[in-house]
Amino acid sequence: MKLLLLLALVGLAQGFQTRVMLRKMKSLRQRLQEQGLLESYLEQHPYNLAAKYFPGIAVEPLENYMDDEYFGTISIGTPPQEFTVVFDTGSSNLWVPSVFCSSPACRNHNRFNPAESSTFLSTNDTLFIAYGTGSMTGVLGYDTVNVAGINVHNQIFGLAETEPGDFFYYTPFDGILGLAFPSIASSGATPVFDNMMMENLVYRHLFSVYLSRDSQAGSFVLFGAIDPYYTTQGISWIPLSAETYWQITMESVSINGAPVACSSGCQAIVDTGTTLLAVPIRAFWTLLSRLGANSSGEISCEAAKNLPDLIFHIHGKEFPVPPRAYVLRSNGFCSLALQGMDVPTEEGELWILGDVFIREYYIIFDRANNKVGLSRL
Repeated sequence: MKLLLLLALVGLAQGFQTRVMLRKMKSLRQRLQEQGLLESYLEQHPYNLAAKYFPGIAVEPLENYMDDEYFGTISIGTPPQEFTVVFDTGSSNLWVPSVFCSSPACRNHNRFNPAESSTFLSTNDTLFIAYGTGSMTGVLGYDTVNVAGINVHNQIFGLAETEPGDFFYYTPFDGILGLAFPSIASSGATPVFDNMMMENLVYRHLFSVYLSRDSQAGSFVLFGAIDPYYTTQGISWIPLSAETYWQITMESVSINGAPVACSSGCQAIVDTGTTLLAVPIRAFWTLLSRLGANSSGEISCEAAKNLPDLIFHIHGKEFPVPPRAYVLRSNGFCSLALQGMDVPTEEGELWILGDVFIREYYIIFDRANNKVGLSRL
């Protein structure tokens, strides 16, 4: 059955392989812990997770990659130059380090060299993207970008010239490939998936994501198709409430049948570029109290065994996240995979459903119908 499925998907994609296999790597938190640098790093790098979702600026709070990290490989140029990127549904720009960058964070990562690509076109346009711990600046250029065997011609992307600070120095990825809407792209750059659709490179105007749990292999982003192997429980379709991020409306969040947060409704963003569940501050403190954690989110591993599911009520249906998903375990210590934040929106409070939520579901991001599809795994 799996062979037939793969053959069918290749046929549907007009001969292109559309699946990007993602690999889960040792997290930044683990690497810093091993070097005895974690505590000092966290003290020196305070950040505002909410900053990513302020309008008018493209922002990436990359500290969220410290616990679980999923990466895939793309290539840029002719002949191709390979880069490891985060496929991020919470941003819209593609950028990688360039040979023009002398920051320490660039020197130990793959850097794009436009002089070695016969298809590169330069521009005079600049790019600035703010981060929770600093920023990156660069210039925009055009070249062929290969994603999962799909050649996207004349794709605009950022060539980083500065990456201040030491955060990027420790990250195992080179750059970011944003999969959100054009409306939030910095410098008006057309996102990669939009060009895939405009150039008729995908059979359907959607992509889907599967993130494996723990250290299991098999994570992927699938462009232009839905893998029925992961939808045997059916698909729940949820309309978008905004065409910026992949934003939806939630009715409430409950524990043991009782609402504990978002009781009057709230907004939520399904974001592969955020590891944790990002929760409005008031709800954050309520959840810590109800789940028996201290003010830092720490909880005894024995108590964590008896925690209830968090139930997200979305579009009239229940989407549970069990404790095995929202409890982080490291070196005999346990903590809740929750991050407090506050982002003001016209529709009310905002939640970020990051990888902690996404790992429990096969997620379909449907641009043709502006919907998100969830299928329980």
